[in-house]
Amino acid sequence: MAKKKSVRRLTKRDMYAFLVDFFESQPQKSFSTRQIFSALHLTAHPGKMVCLDVLDELLGEDLIARTDEGHYRSVVRSQTIEGTFRRRSNGRNVIEPDDGGKPILIFERNAHHALDGDRVRATMLAKRRSHAREAQVSEIIKRSHDTFVGRLKVDKQYGFLITESRILAQDIFIPKNALGGGCTGDKAIVKITEWPDEAKSPIGKVIDILGRSGENNTEMHAILAEYGLPYVYPERVEKAANQIDPGINSIEIQHREDLREVTTFTIDPHDAKDFDDALSIRLARGIWGDKNALYEVGVHIADVSHYVYEGDIIDKEAQKRATSIYLVDRTIPMLPERLCNFICSLRPDEEKLTYSLIFSMNPRGEVLKWHLAHTIIRSNRRFTYEEVQQILEQNGAATEAPEIPRNPDPQGEYARELITLNDLAKHLRAERFKRGSIGFDRPEIRFEIDDKGIPVSTYIKVSKDAHKLVEEFMLLANRHVAEHIGRVAKGKKAKVLPYRIHDVPEQDKLEQLATFAAKFGHRLRTEGSKTDVARRLNKLLEEVHGSAEEKAVEMVALRAMQKARYSTYNIGHYGLMFAYYTHFTSPIRRYPDLMVHRLLTRYEQGGRSASREKYENLCDHCSEQEILAAQAERASIKYKQVEFLSARLGQTFEGHISGITEFGLYVELNENGCEGLVPIRDLQDDYYEYDERNFCLVGRRTHRRYRLGEAVTIRVARANLERKQLDFQILDNNH
Repeated sequence: MAKKKSVRRLTKRDMYAFLVDFFESQPQKSFSTRQIFSALHLTAHPGKMVCLDVLDELLGEDLIARTDEGHYRSVVRSQTIEGTFRRRSNGRNVIEPDDGGKPILIFERNAHHALDGDRVRATMLAKRRSHAREAQVSEIIKRSHDTFVGRLKVDKQYGFLITESRILAQDIFIPKNALGGGCTGDKAIVKITEWPDEAKSPIGKVIDILGRSGENNTEMHAILAEYGLPYVYPERVEKAANQIDPGINSIEIQHREDLREVTTFTIDPHDAKDFDDALSIRLARGIWGDKNALYEVGVHIADVSHYVYEGDIIDKEAQKRATSIYLVDRTIPMLPERLCNFICSLRPDEEKLTYSLIFSMNPRGEVLKWHLAHTIIRSNRRFTYEEVQQILEQNGAATEAPEIPRNPDPQGEYARELITLNDLAKHLRAERFKRGSIGFDRPEIRFEIDDKGIPVSTYIKVSKDAHKLVEEFMLLANRHVAEHIGRVAKGKKAKVLPYRIHDVPEQDKLEQLATFAAKFGHRLRTEGSKTDVARRLNKLLEEVHGSAEEKAVEMVALRAMQKARYSTYNIGHYGLMFAYYTHFTSPIRRYPDLMVHRLLTRYEQGGRSASREKYENLCDHCSEQEILAAQAERASIKYKQVEFLSARLGQTFEGHISGITEFGLYVELNENGCEGLVPIRDLQDDYYEYDERNFCLVGRRTHRRYRLGEAVTIRVARANLERKQLDFQILDNNH
């Protein structure tokens, strides 16, 4: 191994040689960025940045690879590799090796009919001087897709499915007898039946006609089908749900804690129909608003497991779906409508079965004691977020209305209860952030839709006190449930439970964020405990709030974060800074919550720990379905953005650069949150190069820069609904 040198004497060339030797001498080990810095004795920020540059070079030269945990290791590669095939629109396809090495180029002529996402085996080709390494597909191990969504073009004797997806480079040939009655212009789902080696196009058959292209229902169903998600509910499952008796007998009530006389209400969006959580509050001691008062707060969750039995026909369908899907204009429910909108929904003035956490809390939001119970409740009122917000604001109890003095005699329906809950929630939130919980509060775009599904206006949804009130009590419930099972005495083994976990950010991405923030005069130290780093992240987000660089720094910070997922192996939730966290509060729309309800009941009754293998597989499935549902939701938003702005071609808007790639700039409009692309081909004043580390495009001749977060004025140039693509033209050029 090369001799270690001090950072003052270590040139970039020395560092390169040291790292090559360092990795080659320990080919079976992987190293974190911090371990590499330690090996090089790097303590100063400039030296660390040079090291990260060298690591990027080694990655680019395929000498090292990055693991799933973000660590680095040596690459030892044979002539035959296995991995995932990724199709690129420019024909420069790649295989992503299973060993985590750099993607290897596969031109279309060497792709062997592989589709995007296929598991393939490939053979390395001899490297040509001054060319990237290449491979050719030798075997398709497993297809990722065999059904595709597109538009039919039908001739007399045959037809084609024309897709806009990058997954498939060719149109699908469909024999006349396999068209299923489809006509030119229909949106259809087609299954590939064969793909002979000598054939340019695959051969397929129509398995469903979704409707005419451009019609709202057709396009929404097409988005769902594109991600392999359901767009209709099976009749046999709905029939089973229709046979469920919604009545509650006296024997069932005797086995439950009766909370029907406690003031209870739901708080949901104005268009919600499935009310799966409710809050209750009553005075346990003292008087309302007194510093010595004691409150009993209930978080009540629909007891779906009472009606849906594990392994029955409804449960199997719910497990398959794993989540409800929320498109712009509709909800695709996990459970049949009779269950989610009627039997289980906590509708006002109806007796409902619930699973509840009852907390005894002082006015400072401290939990003095709590218990878990199967309960029966009766909601007194169905509130919308807007109604609750109005009550809080008019009584001077909302963060958003600090100029209004607090009303000692609150006005409005259940105003006293709502204000008390809001005060408790603020204490909970403050304590959570004190412990290091990270505060990303990104606004969301919403559409007003007419009866034909066409967007007539947009608005930005911002989280206010009413939303945060509900959020804090749901977080409180989820955390206590997870601790109840996961936190056990020393020497004892915790029983199996699906946790919601969130890993720490990758060190190199944190270093990248620190470097980016430093360009605007902000400092972020990335060393120390995860709690220390989280607090510094919060401080950074507070510093940039309201500044010109706010959106840019937030975007880079978000990219540094890992994705939350489900697992029976608890590692805690970094973003919330909870050692134990699960999902308990939404069993109507999330399958993991239903699993948690069942396991809690099982353990309360003295049952043995469940099979970890079984529940880990279910966790993986639920995590995958959650990702697909989120992708479909974003696709529906993108479609409506394009539809909305297609009626506004030529109009100008103010926006900011929200993304930068080698093929152009993404711009988000300030007025409505719509996002479009400024293609690099339209930046004709210079030849621009992509600076990935600094998130900018740089003109080679003029040195003009387009930076992430920069304010720009654009004109809506093109709108392609079929591709869900908006093209903008930048009008201002003051760089």
